[in-house]
Order: sequence, then structure tokens, then C-alpha cells
Amino acid sequence: MAGLSTPKQKLSALVITYNEMGYIEKCIDSVSFADEIIVVDSYSTDGTYEYLQQRPNVKVIQHPFENFTAQKSYALRQASNNWVLFVDADEVVNKRLQSEIVETINNPKACAAYWFYRKFMFQNEPLNYSGWQTDKNHRLFQKSKAKYTDKKLVHETLEVDGTSCILNERLTHYCYKNYEDYKGKMLRYGQLKAKESFYKEKHFNYALLIIKPFWKFFNHYVIRLGFLDGKKGIIISYLNALSVLERYRELKRLEKKNELTYYLVMP
Repeated sequence: MAGLSTPKQKLSALVITYNEMGYIEKCIDSVSFADEIIVVDSYSTDGTYEYLQQRPNVKVIQHPFENFTAQKSYALRQASNNWVLFVDADEVVNKRLQSEIVETINNPKACAAYWFYRKFMFQNEPLNYSGWQTDKNHRLFQKSKAKYTDKKLVHETLEVDGTSCILNERLTHYCYKNYEDYKGKMLRYGQLKAKESFYKEKHFNYALLIIKPFWKFFNHYVIRLGFLDGKKGIIISYLNALSVLERYRELKRLEKKNELTYYLVMP
């Protein structure tokens, strides 16, 4: 009927966490404009879960971590609204991006999903290069038109039934807290990527063990202009290369374990 306005679209903000005190506070504050906030916590031990329980506008659920794709898929199933905003616990949605998100989901011609470019922060300083300057991720989408593919265990990939567009404002990502934290994260990523390769029946290769980490460092530090980030660029490029090295080390361990299991069960 003429004169009827389109109902305001509701938004679910989703976050997965594990030991994120010091970052989760800013994240939750920045998504408080959403109609629903759901956090899936992997049994944090640093007070993250207890903190979230005290937030009146947050529904926090503890769920064991298997891999990033499985955890995000679980979180997605908890959302009660069709429009979903997925952010990491160390990411912040600034005021301009908040306004753009609200305007976007209430546009009758909205796309099925939206890519976000991200502004990376090395502690509290911007990381302008080092391979991350063109990084983008699907973070805003219609639940009815998207799902996470089970083919990726890390760097989860969204399968979208429809058109994907790009938002103008950037999501702020506090990617680097300290050396040990980032190193641990990169090693975990490498191990998950190894499992992904193992499931796809990709085999360990000594040449790749040497070539791939070197190429990763060279690509991020030289080709992707990491040297312009100074000392920050060296650290990020090295730890990203370490992740690749760990991937092939872990793949070798998985293959040896599989071979041992095979010989033990043979009649």
C-alpha cells in the first residue's frame, strides 16, 4: 500500500573469542549499535567469559574450538536476525562505519554480502603496508544468502548466493598485541593450514619447506612494501613466514603419524 515505509532491518553482531581481555571491551562497545550481540567463547581463562557475562546487552555462549570455520558456523546458527555483522574480538567498528552499515542494511537494493577493507594496527600504530594494504573480508551479509565453506579451516571463506559489494569505511584491526601473542597466532594458523592440506591429500615436500617461507617473507617485505613499515614490517613479514614454515613442519608430522598408524593397524 502507498505510504507504508519499509521496516527497519535488525542486525546481529557475532564475535568468537579466546582470551581477549584488553581488546574485547572496545570491540563490544563498537558493535553496541546492533540489535543483538552474540559471543561464542572457546573457554577463555583470562576473564573474557566472566567479563562478557556482566555485559547486559551480550549473549555469551561457551563452545569448544575445533577450527575457525566450525566456530564461526556455530556462531552464525545462533543469530536470530537475517543481517549479520561478524567481527573479530580485536576489531573495532568506528562511528562512520557504524552509520554506513545501518544505511546499507536498510537499503532495499542491498547486496547479499559486503567486503570490508581493514586498517591494521601494530599495537597502537598503523601498519600501512607489509601485505595487508589490500586485505578484505566478508563481514556483513544476509544469513539467508551465505554460509561458511567447510573446505577451509583457517582464513574462513564465505560462500555467497548473490552479489558481493564493498563498504567504503575500513574496519580497524588490532592485529599485533605483542611478539609472543602474534607468534602464537601465526603458529596456530600454520598448524590449521597443515591439517587443511593433509585433508586435501597434499604431500610434504622438502623443497617447499625451504622455498615457501622465503617467498612469503620476500613477498610481504619487498613486493608488498613491508620495508616501508620499518621495524614493524620486518617483524610481521618474519612471523608470517614462520607460519608457512610451521605449516610444512606440521604437514610432515601429520604424514609420519598417519604412516605409523597405518603400519600399526596392518594385520
